[in-house]
Amino acid sequence: MHREDENLSRIIEMAWEDRTPFEAIETLYGLNEAAVIRLMRQTLKAKAFKNWRARVSGRKTKHGKLRPTGVTRGYCPSQYKPGGASGR
Repeated sequence: MHREDENLSRIIEMAWEDRTPFEAIETLYGLNEAAVIRLMRQTLKAKAFKNWRARVSGRKTKHGKLRPTGVTRGYCPSQYKPGGASGR
């Protein structure tokens, strides 16, 4: 798998994760929320995109400004971490 394909796959994975805010994707990959939405619209099938939008719209954990003060991590401790034992 090429690095670009790996990045695309990881961005999509992060976008689906409930506890990964859009700001974390922007920090790691330079894509703001609007760019992630465009990417998801282009990449996913129509029904999957509709399901994803319904899932993330207004979800506090997907928007850094809606998260409780003091929560700065992009993922919960039990989620995948780059370079972990999973071999990713």
